[in-house]
Amino acid sequence: MSQALAVRRALVSVSDKHGVVPLARGLVDAGVEVVSTGTTAAILANEGVPVTAVADVTGFPEMLDGRVKTLHPAIHAGILADKGNPAHLRELQAHGLRPFDLVVVNLYPFEAAVAAGATLEEAVEQIDIGGPTLVRAAAKNFASVAVVVRPARYPEVLAQVEAGGVEGDLRARLAEEAFSHVAAYDAAVARWFGGWAAEGGPPPELTLGFERVAALRYGENPHQAAALYREVLSAGPFGGAEVLQGKEMSYNNWLDAEAARGLAALFGPGAAVIVKHHNPCGAAVAATQSDAYRAALASDPVSAFGGVVAFGGEVDAAAAEAMAEVFTEVVVAPSFTDEALTGFAGRKNLRVLRAPLPSPAALEVRPIDGGALVQEVDTVDEDRLEMKVVTRREPTEDQWADLLFAWTVAARVKSNAIVLASRLATVGVGAGQMSRVDAVDIAARKAGDRGRGSAMASDAFFPFRDGIDRAAEAGVAAVIQPGGSVRDAEVVEAADEHGMAMILTGRRHFRH
Repeated sequence: MSQALAVRRALVSVSDKHGVVPLARGLVDAGVEVVSTGTTAAILANEGVPVTAVADVTGFPEMLDGRVKTLHPAIHAGILADKGNPAHLRELQAHGLRPFDLVVVNLYPFEAAVAAGATLEEAVEQIDIGGPTLVRAAAKNFASVAVVVRPARYPEVLAQVEAGGVEGDLRARLAEEAFSHVAAYDAAVARWFGGWAAEGGPPPELTLGFERVAALRYGENPHQAAALYREVLSAGPFGGAEVLQGKEMSYNNWLDAEAARGLAALFGPGAAVIVKHHNPCGAAVAATQSDAYRAALASDPVSAFGGVVAFGGEVDAAAAEAMAEVFTEVVVAPSFTDEALTGFAGRKNLRVLRAPLPSPAALEVRPIDGGALVQEVDTVDEDRLEMKVVTRREPTEDQWADLLFAWTVAARVKSNAIVLASRLATVGVGAGQMSRVDAVDIAARKAGDRGRGSAMASDAFFPFRDGIDRAAEAGVAAVIQPGGSVRDAEVVEAADEHGMAMILTGRRHFRH
């Protein structure tokens, strides 16, 4: 594939007109015939660039309000002919057809139309048919045709045309880009249909489309390459997040910010969440953002060092001042006051990220070797009225509030997960343990004396009573858990022995 392909005839038909006039003019100056469609041809002619209309090649005018322009053998035979196959060349000659050497096409702005609020009928008209067909044909025949879908490639391709031909290695890279471009486009269309026409749940086929928006310095570790992508039909990562201050976000920063932001969204404007290594080490809800942050920090001030902080509402000067003494990698919130930004300005290593609170996603996708696992996103929407008090002692109203708070946090802690909470703030978190009793021990150790009178949440049932016994030693007063163990009666009996209140929710929240 190293042999250069001389370019004598090019088809140029683009929705994104950026850079097309200099490209076409350069091609003509290099002796290339330019064939074009509709508005692209009109723009080139207006700029004094010699151009042949597609209709003059096919012998047919554009039809059906532009739905049919290039779907004709005079175009596609010229693109698909294998120039290394003498029979193909003889067949073209027999029908009076000429081959193309270069195809420059990008597609109707479907995503932009949907983002602008297009009606169903308007969106349908932005589903490109001829464009993807041209691109796929040229990409398939990359040995004989160069295909370009990105304006950023124009200077490189034109330089090679002027130097005598497009090299085989570049043609192969362009073909890969072309197929990826069409695949992402189709993914956007499929997702749009799925937004209003799908049955719900994991579909029979799942098409994902992502566009790279930035290269990252490295991944989780320095030896891993990484990049940030935008999902089709989205404004970008975190709904179009803006980095207002600080260095570029790292791979780990994005991961932890996602976890912190997601938990903060479950509580709303009064929430502050501190995440370390994708687990919340502190979370609280209070009347002010500064009070919420201080309560979250008190949960585990050691782990908070170098963490990521998310707020559920606007960050003000008091909240910024509360954060002043702790090294923090990222703070993310829906908005910041000018005074808060001024307070952060002196902390050059702090990344300040403005992003709206996330909307609930429908599906969660995790790649595995040779495939993917897909599930509905875990929601925390249990109704208190459907929960069961199974102990002799019932929780007080304040304990109910702490139990429900801890239950929500536990759903976003890696399993096995134990959360101790008091006054709508975590006081101890035990995360990611293989043994549930170990998770209790860690949460109790983190809480210390603050565990006295606290509420405890477990993301799944207690397989033995030992977890309850350890919680009692730490001073836990009330427990919320799904239930469902063959030893539930033994676990409830332990709670009664220790004078605890216990709630069964009937629903677990594993997070692997």
